[in-house]
Amino acid sequence: MANELERQRIDRWLWHARLVRTRGAAAALAGSGYVRVNGARIDTPGRMVRPGDVITVALDRGVRVLKVTGFAERRGPARSAVVLYQDLE
Repeated sequence: MANELERQRIDRWLWHARLVRTRGAAAALAGSGYVRVNGARIDTPGRMVRPGDVITVALDRGVRVLKVTGFAERRGPARSAVVLYQDLE
């Protein structure tokens, strides 16, 4: 569940927010150039994100635009993952 972390790696955040199935897939997605943070394309899974950052992710089923609202220390069920972001679509 969401806690008071100040920042988190983008690959961990994508995995905790349940946008991808595995952490490895999250790292590959972040390293592939299909993820933008505040409009800037990233190419490393170690990029840190903070609350308020806008994440744009190109997935197979479309493009998602999400605002980071929180972090989790562990990956939980889907209903706890929705508190980590606000969907801006």
